[in-house]
Amino acid sequence: MILMSGNEAIAQGAWEAGATIGVAYPGTPSTETLENFALKNGVYAEWCVNEKVAVEVGVGASAAGARVLATMKHVGVNVAADPLFTAAYTGVNGGLVVLAADDPGMYSSQNEQDSHWYARAACIPMFDPADSAEALAFTRDAFDVSERFDVPVFIRSTVRVSHTKTPVEIGERNEYVRKPYESNPAKYVMMPAYAKPRRIDQLKRVADLKEWVETCQYNVRFDRSNEIGIICAGATYQHVEEALADASVFKLGVTWPLPERALRDFASSVDRVYVVEEGSRFLTESVSALGISLASPLHPVPEAGELSPGIIRASFGRELPTHQDAPENLPGRPPALCAGCPHRIVFKELSRMRAIVTGDIGCYTLGALPPLAAMDTCLDMGASVSMAHGFELAMADEEHRPVVAVIGDSTFAHSGLSSLISTVYNKGCGTVCVLDNRTTAMTGRQGNPFNGETLQHRPSRELDLEGVVRAIGVEDVQVIDPNDMRAVRGALKRATQTDDISVLIFRSPCILIDRVRKPAYEVTDACRACGVCPTLGCPAISTDEQTGIASIDPDQCIGCGQCSQYCGFSAIRQTQA
Repeated sequence: MILMSGNEAIAQGAWEAGATIGVAYPGTPSTETLENFALKNGVYAEWCVNEKVAVEVGVGASAAGARVLATMKHVGVNVAADPLFTAAYTGVNGGLVVLAADDPGMYSSQNEQDSHWYARAACIPMFDPADSAEALAFTRDAFDVSERFDVPVFIRSTVRVSHTKTPVEIGERNEYVRKPYESNPAKYVMMPAYAKPRRIDQLKRVADLKEWVETCQYNVRFDRSNEIGIICAGATYQHVEEALADASVFKLGVTWPLPERALRDFASSVDRVYVVEEGSRFLTESVSALGISLASPLHPVPEAGELSPGIIRASFGRELPTHQDAPENLPGRPPALCAGCPHRIVFKELSRMRAIVTGDIGCYTLGALPPLAAMDTCLDMGASVSMAHGFELAMADEEHRPVVAVIGDSTFAHSGLSSLISTVYNKGCGTVCVLDNRTTAMTGRQGNPFNGETLQHRPSRELDLEGVVRAIGVEDVQVIDPNDMRAVRGALKRATQTDDISVLIFRSPCILIDRVRKPAYEVTDACRACGVCPTLGCPAISTDEQTGIASIDPDQCIGCGQCSQYCGFSAIRQTQA
């Protein structure tokens, strides 16, 4: 037995099943899955530009006979939905398993969607592991299920399963022999003439899956009290076991399709049956649709946020264990851009010029928070460029504040490029800032096409970002050092005063990959407590509550010198090495 996170266990399960190809776009809480898979012997793994491309690569490799693991977070399933829905028609050759990592509580996401709905809508079976041991076993077996029923298979995790380490027993690798590819347009060419019979095949497959799931070993029933029965799945099962130890439980390992007869039998064995779930009412509505009458807890289980044993106990009117409340007036720890982050000055200048800033997904989303407060919107990957175009269209006939889109290099490759092509094609205007910090920083500094680093460090090509932008028709393209305040200010002022579209590439490596630490800066007696340097939001800078005099923590300062460029009294200087 060894300890593994759910993400590590899913990677191990895929490897044990003989999967040889892994594809993904990084996204918390799924990222570490493919990173761990990439370390295994005998596998090929790559970061794709987005989740849609990853699934399409996976479907191609599966059609060619390989076993494939594709991983993504829940909002990545939105991006991948187009190929996934049709892959449920075509089916597979080699097994294809897709991880959908949900994020109840939105610890690192812009929404709290439940991927169960995709399983039902696309008619793709979904496994719902409750811990790392199940994550390994379910993933390993999912490849057999995929090939048996000729369909992709979802593994759904949540942040609690993905990141919690629990004991697992690892096994040997199945030396899977790639199935031969045979040309079969009726299976893989989904034009209407072929898709119609594949739809009939799909309906039969669903009927077969519904019969299989009735006796599936992954659905486990625990008969205890005949008064209360709980239906649950995934990490919620662990909370139910702790909160309602005396209740009978039907733990669903497969959450689509549901085992109708088995659930009816369970419901008939108890006086009252409840569904406990987090993030949505998928299971509640699905179980009710089977004709099972569900009871309601004394207090409704919250539909938003992550569940806990305490929340479940409170919902059922049970007494909470004794506990100590957190002390009052603890200082807050809001997230902030790292000391020396190359994005900081860009946001400071955007705030200073009162621009309307359409933002995107990445570390730089923190530019929306005080004291920078320099971001007006953040919707999804690539939306910054599209939304900026929308702002310009709506306000074209009036004087307005400058509209500036802000997007990272990895996100630009993911879906910003297509947005920019659309804007250029439609003769849009405005300013697009590409914050090129040479990595995909927010999810752990993964490679992307514009820094040329591949997941397994293979020889690659670093795409020419400014060349690509010019090639699609943008004439005004400039590369700027984001650590140079005057250069940033000048570039933004000039770009926002033109009537055409401008792309400003602010290029400087993330401090966590560059890791160059220069002598720290210090505040001298010349400080006049003007309050300008704290508005940079650097975690190394603080001010005295009484005097307003600034100070710099030498342990946090990396010597970037951004603050000294804003000091009008020359009161910030670099210490001697």
